[in-house]
Amino acid sequence: MAMVVEAAELVEIFQWLTPEQSQQIQADPVKHQHLGEEIADVMLYLLQIADHTGIDINAAVERKLLLNAIKHPVATRQ
Repeated sequence: MAMVVEAAELVEIFQWLTPEQSQQIQADPVKHQHLGEEIADVMLYLLQIADHTGIDINAAVERKLLLNAIKHPVATRQ
């Protein structure tokens, strides 16, 4: 549940921004630092969940990327 709260805090940063405004966050040192802190909070909880449940994150990511590639293949040009 704590991870969901942290994810909400991360999303809140972007909630009312246009795509263009969201891309400009890196130009503002204070906002950029805040964004990094919220990303770190979410990542730390994800790492804890993976550790406590015995999930190999690298293997899980590789498998998910493969499944996504199968589910959503890149259209070939003709």
